[in-house]
Amino acid sequence: ADQSSNGAEAENTPNAETAPETAEAEVIRFRPTVSHLPGAKDEEVPGAVDPIAEQQGATAAAQSADEELSQDTALFELLGSSMRPYWPSMSLAALLMFAVAGMNVVPPYLLQQAIDGPIARGDMQALWRITILYGATALGIFVVTFAYTYYLQFAAQRALADLRTRLFDHIFKQDYAFLIGTPTGDMVSRLSSDIDNINQVLSSSIVVILVEGLTFIVIMWVMFSTNWRLALLAIVVMPVLGLVTRYFRQRIRQSSTGERTAMALISSFLNEHLHGLTVVQLFGREEESEEEFDAYNSRYRQALVNLRYHSAVFLAVQEVLAAIGTGVLLYGGGRGVIAGWATLGMLVAFFQYSQRAFQPILNLSQQYNAIQIALGAAERIYRMLKAEPTVVTPTDPVPLTNLRGEIDFAEVHFSYVPDEPVLRGVNLHIAAGQSVAIVGATGAGKSSLASLLARYYDPVSGSVKLDGIDLRRLSLTDLRRSVVVVPQDPICLAGSIRHNIRLFRDDISDEEVIKAAEFSNAAA
Repeated sequence: ADQSSNGAEAENTPNAETAPETAEAEVIRFRPTVSHLPGAKDEEVPGAVDPIAEQQGATAAAQSADEELSQDTALFELLGSSMRPYWPSMSLAALLMFAVAGMNVVPPYLLQQAIDGPIARGDMQALWRITILYGATALGIFVVTFAYTYYLQFAAQRALADLRTRLFDHIFKQDYAFLIGTPTGDMVSRLSSDIDNINQVLSSSIVVILVEGLTFIVIMWVMFSTNWRLALLAIVVMPVLGLVTRYFRQRIRQSSTGERTAMALISSFLNEHLHGLTVVQLFGREEESEEEFDAYNSRYRQALVNLRYHSAVFLAVQEVLAAIGTGVLLYGGGRGVIAGWATLGMLVAFFQYSQRAFQPILNLSQQYNAIQIALGAAERIYRMLKAEPTVVTPTDPVPLTNLRGEIDFAEVHFSYVPDEPVLRGVNLHIAAGQSVAIVGATGAGKSSLASLLARYYDPVSGSVKLDGIDLRRLSLTDLRRSVVVVPQDPICLAGSIRHNIRLFRDDISDEEVIKAAEFSNAAA
């Protein structure tokens, strides 16, 4: 085994103390090259860095590179692709929402007819008929609302389950570089809280948007058809409300994005530090770890305060404008009744119309925070779904049969970061059946060799061959079946030891499981 002198160096050594206890074992010693370690200078392994500054820089770079990706587009594409299989239920729910929107204007109309008709004339029989019709309308609204809610949830929950499965499968198809480079907390957040945020939109916000939006349109049509003067009085503050909504929209979106980013950092920090809690305790770094967490927590607290502040001010302004609108309608409409161009029943009905017209706007505004959070969640899920693995099976793979186990590294150059090489010109031949120990200091490139052999990564240049076949020409399924890397830290999945040994392979018998457990000292 040999390497060029400007990289990690390898040399054969007869040192039997470092070799496995076998006569056929060969030891290859690697000397470290630390230039590939992020931030390394003057051949010093980097120390601690400011995690928040580091994450902020990474986040800013990602946002700058993907400015063209619209959050709105991401949400619509995710919802569209996920809910397409359930369009019959969604279509039925939409039709029922249209029905509810039309029925919502009936009670104020009946109230107007009762005041201007039977009540004014003293006709008790006619008043009774209108009362029965009023109650039947309210019952009908309840029944239809229940129906569209059921069909919407039927489709939405299945679509979200499909999306969660789709994202899970996509993550498992990514290459090693993606899995190592993406914090576990981020992946867990995409599969859990981000999808839950989209669920909030499907379960609540979409109902408010569709039903209240349709109701608003119908009410506007009814008001202007009934009395255009009262209609103008009822909507006099709506342009101001539109400007206020536009003003707060960007601020709430920015605050929401900051809150979700800060929460993702906390999730990643907790996942990693709780997993490595023993190491932190062994080195007595509990206090430093607490300070680091406090920095993350403070950032999240401030982001949440900003979000709540903008949302609270927005809601308060809406309530004030609604009260002003009611006062304008009361004064102007009252003068209209006195002047004779409006009736008392019409004015009372317009109060209800006005409240029902403002309610959709208020409800939509209250849902705005949830929508912005869902937009950010959809964008993060969308980006993850768009990530493509760099290590893939070729279109026409060479079948791997009659495996011997001969390994060749030919002029292999490799780096994790561009222009920061880990391996330079590595040439290594391991004959079939030969046992070889590769030793060296931390950062020498030992794990990198194993990762290249398992094709977790592809070399920058050169080739890695198995039985004379370049690994890039093999199916990943065949390669994974033939080449195994045992990690330094054992990982057990949830379940029994038997389940972990089988690892989803039902073809392994109980006898084979027991034999493997005894071989690894895991048997009871």
